[in-house]
Amino acid sequence: MLKDLLLQFFLSVLPVFTFLLWHDKERSWKGYEIFIAVMSGISMILCMLTTSMAHENEVDFRLVPYLIGSLYGGYRGIIGLTVLYTAMHVVTLNESIEIVLFTLFILIIMTIMLAIHSTYRNDHTNRKKNIGILLICCISIYLLVSMFVYMDEHNIPLQSELSVHFLISVIGLILAGWLSIYIIESIYEKRHLIGKVELLTTNYRNEVEKLQQFIDKAPLGVMIVDQKGIITHVNEECLKLLSVGAHYVTVAGMKNNNYRAVLEPKDGNVSARLLEEALLDKVSTTVPHMEDQKIMLYTNVTLRDSTSQHVSGAVLIAQDVTELSRLRDEIGRMERLSLVGQMAASITHEIRNPMAVIRGFVQLIQERSPQNQFEYFKIILNELDRTNLIISDFLSLAQNRELKLEPASLNASINEIAPLLTADANMRGQTIEVDLYEELPPMMLNDREIKQMILNIARNGMEAMGEKGVLRIATRYSDEEISVHISDEGMGIPQDKIGNLFEPFFTTKTDGTGLGLPLCLSIAERHQGHIDVKSAEGEGTTFIVTFNISKMDKGHTNLNRIDHSVSIGVYK
Repeated sequence: MLKDLLLQFFLSVLPVFTFLLWHDKERSWKGYEIFIAVMSGISMILCMLTTSMAHENEVDFRLVPYLIGSLYGGYRGIIGLTVLYTAMHVVTLNESIEIVLFTLFILIIMTIMLAIHSTYRNDHTNRKKNIGILLICCISIYLLVSMFVYMDEHNIPLQSELSVHFLISVIGLILAGWLSIYIIESIYEKRHLIGKVELLTTNYRNEVEKLQQFIDKAPLGVMIVDQKGIITHVNEECLKLLSVGAHYVTVAGMKNNNYRAVLEPKDGNVSARLLEEALLDKVSTTVPHMEDQKIMLYTNVTLRDSTSQHVSGAVLIAQDVTELSRLRDEIGRMERLSLVGQMAASITHEIRNPMAVIRGFVQLIQERSPQNQFEYFKIILNELDRTNLIISDFLSLAQNRELKLEPASLNASINEIAPLLTADANMRGQTIEVDLYEELPPMMLNDREIKQMILNIARNGMEAMGEKGVLRIATRYSDEEISVHISDEGMGIPQDKIGNLFEPFFTTKTDGTGLGLPLCLSIAERHQGHIDVKSAEGEGTTFIVTFNISKMDKGHTNLNRIDHSVSIGVYK
C-alpha cells in the first residue's frame, strides 16, 4: 500500500517537474498553459491506471494534477481537465450520496478556479501562500468528507486500518499539492524578478541612450570622466571646441583614455585645469576664455555618488559664445542707433534753423568783403554744408517711418542714377561700368531709398580709388535672390576693420561721419536684405547687397513682369 501511494505521489507531481525542465530549456512562458494542462491530463491518467485499493475503495492522487492543471492551465485547461476528471469518476460512483458530493465538489472547484484565474496572475504578494492554503483546504475537505461518508456506509470504525490509509493519503496529497505549488510559484517569482531586472535594464539603457543623444546633439562640448580621469562620454563638439591632441580625430578614439592624454598639455589649457579642480572636489566654476578669436565659456561640475557622496567623476562643458557676443554687440549697435534717433529728433530744428541764418549772413558778408577773403568764406560755407549733411544722415538713419514699397525694377533705379554717378566719376578721372541682368524680375522696393543706398556705396568706392580707377555695378538673380554688386579698385579694407564698417561713427576716412554705411545697411534690412563685404588689401572692395524676394510681401507675388530698360555698357 505504501509503495502504491509513493508511486501515486511521484506521478501526481509529474506535471510540475516536466514544467521545470521545459521552462529551464525554453527560457520563456510562451505556451506554458497548454503544456501544464496536457501534462496534468497525462498525470491524471497515469494516477488512475496505478490506483491502489483499500477495502474496495480506490485511493489515488489524480486530484492533485487536476487542481494544478486547472489553476495554471488557463480556461481551456479548467474545462478540459474537469471533463477528463469527471469521466474518470463517473464509472466509480454507485451511491446517490457519492454522486451528489462529487457534483458539488466539481461545481465548487470550477467556480473557485474560474473566479481566481483572472486575478491571481497579477497579484504576486503572498500568492504562493494563498494558493497553497486554498488547494490544501480543497484536498483536505474533499478527502475527509469522502472518508467519513465511505466509513459510515460500510460501518467501518474510525480506528481501523482504512482510516490510517486515508490519513496517509491526505498527507501525501497535501504534500504533493504543496510541492507542486511551491515549485511553480518559485519559477513564477524567478520569472517575475527576471522581468523586473529586464525592465530596469531596459529603462537604464533608455536613460543612457537619452543622455548620450543629448550629449551628441547638444550645441555644447561635453566631456564626462570618472574618478580616475578616464573619459566615459564625449561628443563631436569637443573635437571642435577643445584643444585635443592631433591624433584624436574621432569621439571613439577619445573614449576610455585619460583626459590628460587627450587634452593638449599646452600652457594655459583651461579645460584640463577645470577637470582637475572638479576631481579634487573644488567649487564648480564658469571661466571665459579667448582662443583663436573665439570667446569660449568653460564650466566644470563635480559628480558624486548618490549614497556615499564621494567624488565619482567630473563634467566639462564648453560653449562657443562668439555668436552671442556678436548679438550682444548688435543689440548695442541698435541701442546706439536709437540714441542717435533721439538726438537727431531733438536737435534737428534747434540746429538747422540757426545754421540757415548763419549761412545766409555769411553769404551777405562775403558779397561785401574784399576778393582776397573769399577763400575763407568758401571754407566756412563748405563746413556749414558738411554739418548740414551730417544732420541729414542723422535724420535718415534715425527716422522710423513706415516704408512704402512698390513693385519696381532694381535695374531701372540704377539706370536713373547712372548719369549722376558718371558725372562724379568724370570729375575724378574715373570710369563707371554697368552690367545689369536682362531677365531681372521685379521686386518690392522704395525707389528713393534704394537710390540713396547705391549712391552712398558707389561714392565710397570712388573716394577709395585714385585716378583711372574703374567702378563696376552689376545685378544678378539666382534662387529667388536679387543682388547688386558694387566693386572698386581701391586699396581695400583691412580684415580687422571689415567687421566694424556698419557701426555708427566708425569710418576709415579722415573727413567721414561714419553714418553712410549704417544708413545703407538700415535701408537693405528694411527691404528684407543684407550686405556682404569682400575686400583684399591692394586689390579693391566689393559690396554685395542681396534681397530675398520670397520674403517680401506675399500679396505682391503675382506681379506682372515690369517693362524696363536694361543698360549694359560703360559710362565715361
